[in-house]
Amino acid sequence: QVQLVESGGGSVQSGGSLRLSCVVSGSPYEEPCMAWFRQAPGKEREAVATVDSGGEPHYADSVKGRFTVSRDNRLHTLSLQMNSLKPEDTAMYYCAAQGRCVGAFFSRYEWPSWGQGTQVTVSS
Repeated sequence: QVQLVESGGGSVQSGGSLRLSCVVSGSPYEEPCMAWFRQAPGKEREAVATVDSGGEPHYADSVKGRFTVSRDNRLHTLSLQMNSLKPEDTAMYYCAAQGRCVGAFFSRYEWPSWGQGTQVTVSS
């Protein structure tokens, strides 16, 4: 069974930075597709960034130029460096995984495995 554990959330002022990490275990795939999603109160869960099996990153338009996603296959981790944070980035951030894939896969319904989430709060 695939398990994902996020860490690194917290509270920061507008313009600040945070780095999220996700450790994945139990995946039968050497290079699974992985992703960060977020969900604000009263809103749908939306993709923030995904990384396919070839290591190609894909970003939501709202975070391009501010967030950077990276993976370390040796350590089985996925990271999200978030810079220039805005109040509208406030949400619960979730790590997700699936099998090997190529492409963006921004739909939440394409991801079978999820972590418990880590809260990010950005104050103005």
